[in-house]
Amino acid sequence: MQKNTGLKRIFLAFGYSIKGIKSAFKHEAAFRQEILLAVILIPIAFILEVSQIERILLISPVVLVIIFEIINSAIEAVVDRVGTEFHELAGRAKDMGSAAVLIALALTAYIWIEILFF
Repeated sequence: MQKNTGLKRIFLAFGYSIKGIKSAFKHEAAFRQEILLAVILIPIAFILEVSQIERILLISPVVLVIIFEIINSAIEAVVDRVGTEFHELAGRAKDMGSAAVLIALALTAYIWIEILFF
């Protein structure tokens, strides 16, 4: 089997990434909800009269939520693929992925509140 290198590898990797985003959108309700949140908050960040640094700080955690949700969904998919029976480590992996999303959401809320109200 020949490995893909150079521009072909980059092109294929981009395609796989787009496929992953489409899959998350199709199969994950939380991802769709967080995309909706981003569609609302990111334009608001551009409308607000804040500095460039503050705008970056408003947008970054919103994007991080989406990144963590994709990682969480990937963890859940792999755990579910391995087996349907309960296993403590499988539950722990799913819970930790979910915790990462929760922390990113809390960070988003904190930054938005801090910049807009204080």
